[in-house]
Amino acid sequence: MLQQFYPVKAHNYKYELNKDMNFAAAHYIDHESAGKCQNVHGHTYFVNISIVGNKLQDNGFLVNFQELKRIAHGKYDHTLMNDHDWNGEQPSTEVVARTIYQSVREALTAYDNKPQVLQVIVRETPTSYVTYSEPLSDEYDKEQSPYVYVSNDSDFNSKQIDWSEF
Repeated sequence: MLQQFYPVKAHNYKYELNKDMNFAAAHYIDHESAGKCQNVHGHTYFVNISIVGNKLQDNGFLVNFQELKRIAHGKYDHTLMNDHDWNGEQPSTEVVARTIYQSVREALTAYDNKPQVLQVIVRETPTSYVTYSEPLSDEYDKEQSPYVYVSNDSDFNSKQIDWSEF
């Protein structure tokens, strides 16, 4: 797979896991403003799922990469995207990114180490992609929250900021 570069979303977690994958699927946008996209056409979708957390599971994983692949690739590969339930919406790249995000978020609720979805990026073409994210939950262990050091320009002394107090 070609190395993709994506925007970075800042966070205060110790671990950030990224899973890249791709799947082939077809879709159409059933709306007059969609132009040629009203016709059935296919894409090789490239997906990046970013997960963050402070604690690893007993097996040493934040999240098993295969679980993330199952959620996106396993569900959509070689399908007509319009055959899936999009809650009355069109299977645009924006809706696909949001739906994958929500599916991963739901799957992560079963994890005791409380990982969270940072963002999901879905690339439809080499020049077009969508990033979907939501605010992170405060449900992480604040004692495990990392600290950030900043320096004061006037005297170059460093001070420690405990972000869990904000």
